[in-house]
Amino acid sequence: MSTPVDQRLLTPAEAWATLRAGNDRFVADAPLHPSQGADRRRETSAAQHPHTVLFGCSDSRVAAEIVFDQGLGDMFVVRTAGHVVDTTVLGSIEYGVDILSAPLVVVLGHDSCGAVAAAVNTLTTGAQADGFVRAVVDRVIPSIAKITSAGGGSLESIDPDVLRREHVRNTVDMLHSYSAGLAAAVAEGRCAIVGVEYDFTEGRARLVDVVGDVGEQPHVGA
Repeated sequence: MSTPVDQRLLTPAEAWATLRAGNDRFVADAPLHPSQGADRRRETSAAQHPHTVLFGCSDSRVAAEIVFDQGLGDMFVVRTAGHVVDTTVLGSIEYGVDILSAPLVVVLGHDSCGAVAAAVNTLTTGAQADGFVRAVVDRVIPSIAKITSAGGGSLESIDPDVLRREHVRNTVDMLHSYSAGLAAAVAEGRCAIVGVEYDFTEGRARLVDVVGDVGEQPHVGA
């Protein structure tokens, strides 16, 4: 068995290239399922050195290690419905970057996002979600409202893909602007934050936003 790359030495660009290669394998239906055997389990039993902090939606169809073809100890994953941010999310992500030294933070959104749809429904009808689901929707609304306040037109006329993409970008901006630790890590070049959108049917994860340097620009047209 080959020795895994020491993930503590990866640059943000190398970490992103690792994810890109894994997603390409997933899309091609040729996953390697790396770092998932007994040897890897024993290797990571004493410590973890993930190359990526993944902050994504809790949707059951977007399992991060599967869509990026990664294994044990590769990704430090934080998930909430609609990838909404609160202080515990920020603390978890800062832990992954400042304590575990992960060089990359990925915000992973997806098409047909129920949280985005619920936010649109609240803004257009005034109807509120029940229970604590409302707390999720309330945190998505600013992303959607930003488009209309910028002259994007009525919500009914806006492509849902545009709304989802804006929510991903807004989340990236929140992480970078709210967390002094993340902002410092990006400024020093030891970390980058990227926004990614996932397509359920194709399985492709496309880059839509970048703060820092990952050796690639956002997807054209995103």
